[in-house]
Amino acid sequence: MSQRRFIVITGGPGSGKSTLIQALSARGFPHAPEVGRRIIQRQMAIDGPALPWRDRALFAETMLALEMENYLAQPAETVWFDRGVPDVIGYLRLEGLPVPPHLHEAARAYRYHRQVLICPPWPKIFRQDQERRQTASIAAATCTAMEGVYRDLGYELIEVPRVDVAERVAFVLDCGVLTS
Repeated sequence: MSQRRFIVITGGPGSGKSTLIQALSARGFPHAPEVGRRIIQRQMAIDGPALPWRDRALFAETMLALEMENYLAQPAETVWFDRGVPDVIGYLRLEGLPVPPHLHEAARAYRYHRQVLICPPWPKIFRQDQERRQTASIAAATCTAMEGVYRDLGYELIEVPRVDVAERVAFVLDCGVLTS
C-alpha cells in the first residue's frame, strides 16, 4: 500500500499560495482549499461572529475544525493543501493568543508530508481585499509565524521562489516533495 502524501503550501496572505494551488489543480493534482477565506466569506454573508476582526479565538477554532475536516476528507494519495492544522497555531501565536493544548494535540494527530513549501512575502503581488484586510507587514509577520510553527513541529521548509506561476509549478514539482 502506498503512503499518503499530504503536502502543505503555507506562508503569509497574498504570497501566491492559492494561485499556485490552483495551477497544480489545473494539472490534475487534488487539492484542499484554504479554509480561512471560506470562513470569512461565510461569516460575512450572515454577519457572524467567527471573523478575525470580531473574535480571533472563535475564528481559530473554526479554522481548526475545517482543517481537520479537510484532512480527513481526502481520498487521494497525493494532495496539495492550502495551509494546514499548524497554520492555526501560527495564527494564534501571531495574534498573541494562547495556544490551547487541544491544538497541539491536533498538530500531532494530523501530520503532513515532512517537507512543507513556504511562499515568502511578495510585495509585488500582495493585494488587500474585502476578506484579506492584513497589511503587507502583517502578511510578512504571518509568514515568519508559519515558519516558526512548522519548524517547531519538526517539518522541513522549502522556500518557493518569487517567480511566475508556471515557474513556481515547475519548482514544486521538481523540488523533491513528490519523491521523498
